[in-house]
Amino acid sequence: MRLSRAFLPTLKETPADAQIASHRLMLRAGMVRQTSAGIYAWLPLGWRVLQKVEQIVREEQDRAGAQEILMPTIQTADLWRQSGRYDAYGPEMLRLKDRHDRDMLYGPTNEEMVTEIFRTYARSYRDLPRNLYHIQWKFRDEVRPRFGVMRSREFLMKDAYSFDLDYAGAQKSYRQMFVAYLRTFARMGLKAIPMQADTGPIGGNLSHEFLILAETGESQVYLHRDLLDFDVLGQAPDYEGDLSPIVDFWTSRYAATDEKHDEAAWNAIPAERQVSARGIEIGHIFYFGTKYSAAMGLQVQGADGKPVTPEMGSYGIGVSRLVGAIIEASHDEAGIIWPDAVAPFRLAVLNLKQGDAATDALCDRLYAAFDGDAVYDDRPERAGVKFADADLMGYPWQAIIGPRGAAAGKVELKRRATGERLELSLEDAIARIKGA
Repeated sequence: MRLSRAFLPTLKETPADAQIASHRLMLRAGMVRQTSAGIYAWLPLGWRVLQKVEQIVREEQDRAGAQEILMPTIQTADLWRQSGRYDAYGPEMLRLKDRHDRDMLYGPTNEEMVTEIFRTYARSYRDLPRNLYHIQWKFRDEVRPRFGVMRSREFLMKDAYSFDLDYAGAQKSYRQMFVAYLRTFARMGLKAIPMQADTGPIGGNLSHEFLILAETGESQVYLHRDLLDFDVLGQAPDYEGDLSPIVDFWTSRYAATDEKHDEAAWNAIPAERQVSARGIEIGHIFYFGTKYSAAMGLQVQGADGKPVTPEMGSYGIGVSRLVGAIIEASHDEAGIIWPDAVAPFRLAVLNLKQGDAATDALCDRLYAAFDGDAVYDDRPERAGVKFADADLMGYPWQAIIGPRGAAAGKVELKRRATGERLELSLEDAIARIKGA
């Protein structure tokens, strides 16, 4: 993407209502545009990041055996009356009527709809287990939406729903999602800690929320340092095998939000292994048994010919919220510091002398080597402006090329996360960036 042709409406001043870093930086970097309270348009730079986050979520769900579907945003109220949640859910649900005066709603979640879909086709124990997921926009009418995409009214969610014949099967599905979530967040450069959680309006009796540490987190969290030192991606899990040892490692070490904090258990941890910080929730998983399958009449024939009501679980990730959470966990005074896996572009090529033949030629060669994964700052701007914008937008690598370096065939590389600078040949610069 050549910046001289790009739609990147950056802001020099921070809007007064932007209270946290991710909101300020996403507005200043031209990633999003607020269209009404708690509702945002995603502009080209932000949309690329959102798509990369979404793709990592999708890949790890697929790897864990979940199958992707797509459910509609508008649901009939009749489904929610079957589960008993239509009147109980509260004012966060956006209720509406269609032209035939039928009660409809903009889905805040999808337990009812996925249960209805599955009960239509599932007949036998041979149809289980199954785990269905989708990535779809949702709406919850927050009374005070704030903090940008971190607490908006319209947001992109990944919901997965498991169906199993019995408790043992449901626990296996739960462990699969537990491990998949650890891997998902680790691939985005995040250290996510699972903590036992309340189930809230979704219901059930087993639940973990996944939190990352950030100064602007909504919750105070307490955890054992071992959980921060664990290498989640060190070994690929066998999702059809026994995942209990992995789950046991995480659940046997202390980790709690202030709501669940146990002072006695906390004091039993050696002081040097205690970590107390603020945390941001980025994912939540639930096991709720037959809460929805029983209420909505979902049954299959068991191996003995008797009817069985399947056990269910629900697994959510706030995909659009993750973009803000990553920024909260990874930024400095100059701007965003994107982890490589979710950066909108891996490289920013900064041409410090537009029109100089050698400089233009070297920039063009480097830009072409990254085939759509680089931005080329070919604007007629001062060097300081280009440096500031590249830092603001957080590209992992900056290639700084001016007449002196171009004459020697050299590229100055800057690593955004560390500030490290190297002067390399074009070939070595390409190898260094691609090998990172």
